[in-house]
Amino acid sequence: MTQDKIRNIAIIAHVDHGKTTLVDQMLKQGGVYRANQVVADRVMDSGDLERERGITILAKNTAVHYKGYKINIVDTPGHADFSGEVERILKMVDGVLLLVDAAEGPMPQTRFVLQKALELGHKVIVVVNKIDRPDARIHEVMDEVLELLLDLNATEEQFDSPTLFCSARRGTAAYGPDDVGTDLTPLFDTIIQYIDPPKGDPNGPLQLLVSSIDYNDFVGRIGIGRVERGSIHPNEDVVVCDYHDHAMCEKARVVALYEFTGLGKDTVDVASAGEIVAFSGISDITIGRTLCAPETVEPLSFVKISDPTIEMTFSVNDSPFAGREGKYVTSRNLRDRLNRELLKDVSLHVKEMGTDAFNVAGRGEMHLSILIETMRREGYEFQVSTPHVLTKTIDGKLCEPIERMVADVPEGSVGAVIDKISQRKGELSSMTPMGSRMRLEFLVPTRGLFGYRNEFLTDTRGEGIMASVLDSYAPMKGEIARRQTGSLVAFETGESCAYGLGGVQDRGSLFIGPGVEVYAGMVVGACNRNEDMAVNVCKKKQLTNMRAAGNDDAVRLAPPRVLSLEQSLEYLADDELLEVTPQSLRIRKRILDHAQRMRAVMKTRQ
Repeated sequence: MTQDKIRNIAIIAHVDHGKTTLVDQMLKQGGVYRANQVVADRVMDSGDLERERGITILAKNTAVHYKGYKINIVDTPGHADFSGEVERILKMVDGVLLLVDAAEGPMPQTRFVLQKALELGHKVIVVVNKIDRPDARIHEVMDEVLELLLDLNATEEQFDSPTLFCSARRGTAAYGPDDVGTDLTPLFDTIIQYIDPPKGDPNGPLQLLVSSIDYNDFVGRIGIGRVERGSIHPNEDVVVCDYHDHAMCEKARVVALYEFTGLGKDTVDVASAGEIVAFSGISDITIGRTLCAPETVEPLSFVKISDPTIEMTFSVNDSPFAGREGKYVTSRNLRDRLNRELLKDVSLHVKEMGTDAFNVAGRGEMHLSILIETMRREGYEFQVSTPHVLTKTIDGKLCEPIERMVADVPEGSVGAVIDKISQRKGELSSMTPMGSRMRLEFLVPTRGLFGYRNEFLTDTRGEGIMASVLDSYAPMKGEIARRQTGSLVAFETGESCAYGLGGVQDRGSLFIGPGVEVYAGMVVGACNRNEDMAVNVCKKKQLTNMRAAGNDDAVRLAPPRVLSLEQSLEYLADDELLEVTPQSLRIRKRILDHAQRMRAVMKTRQ
């Protein structure tokens, strides 16, 4: 296909603004499916975790054909923690569809991804989505988008970007806010007319920048990227080089070449400048490498990925229940798995700490919790520490990451939210009424947001929406109180029983019910006081031949508070670890023995 018939676009937006639903409709109306084909909703969210959580985690490629043109589409994640995915795939495209919710308007992640697209000089098509929402405020949202473009120093051409009005769920688009659309034809036409065809000399020597990695059990690792210059064929000899590592210059051979069509890939005999392709045959290909013709080795620069903001320690599980539930339990297994993750996740950093522990740094709690959950489902057993922020020294001052947090809350909850955020050293930067709700914008230290999401949902009675993105680095804001409660810690190893739990439940909220195996030093609940308390949940009722009236009343237990992975990470104190296995999540003390733990506490107090 000739260059002028190709359009490469990425769809960028804040989380849950309808990117993947719009791609669904573009695929349906682009003729990818048979008329009678049954297709799942959000078909691009193919991972189990993506479908369960309703979020996109990995950027994915697809393509549709329209009026003789081929439109390559990249669906990107909307959550700030996966912004590394967005940053690198923007190198593959020539323009972006900026999707904005007609009710929520531009949110923190919208600002972040749009800034990256504008920096690369990409053309922007603004798509106001969900115009059929009853609380849509289309004209205000259009003004907010223009303000955002001004804020981000958009060029005159980018500021005059075309705006379309869509309902992704219905599969309609229109040129005006009051027009009634029937299909996505206006969107397809605008992409073809407004987005430039890819540049690059199709007759020059080969240059292909690898921006993404896929994996297949049959062919191994698959590189994905755009042909920047020349053309590429199957069974062609190439040189793999790296712009940032001049020593890297290896000969290799491309075995198979694929183009994206709809939901799959088809083999092709040639791909020329401007096309987005996948290739196999180079076993150690990684993101950021360039494939060049052997006679002209010219590596392409790769976009600088923003630094991680938080770190955790992943270590080998050494609890009394170690090795019972996991398939991969050794430090070698852990090392190999983390190294494999590094190959496809450019915003993750891993550093060895001794023989059995690894320092893993990422973009945010969700970034690392998704990795933990994925490893857990693959059969890995390990333990993780409390998340800590990564600081920087700027002009001789120790600085910490500051997040720009936007909270959309009911009016009655505004006071509680402002109060909690101020306790966490946050500053209110703006306050905008939106109907019966209020939009609050804060600048909060990243560590101030650890464990806050649950409190936020409680304070807003489940009606609040919050999102945050890294804004800047500022001098340390001082001490932030992490947790107001202590832990209920099991005193002995055994099986919890109703009698023992009944005697403990008045002292706090329990995380376990009866019939659960526990070990000494395992956290079984949250204490009402701001101190740890050793409890015996394995205590059984002694049977005697004496009975008093009421002695045999049934023990009534409150339902245990079962913590999810994110809630467990939020709960962790500095002297606690989270034991992660394919079947269980157990919070434990670093020092399991009660006497040794008490001695350590006394030492710290002195």
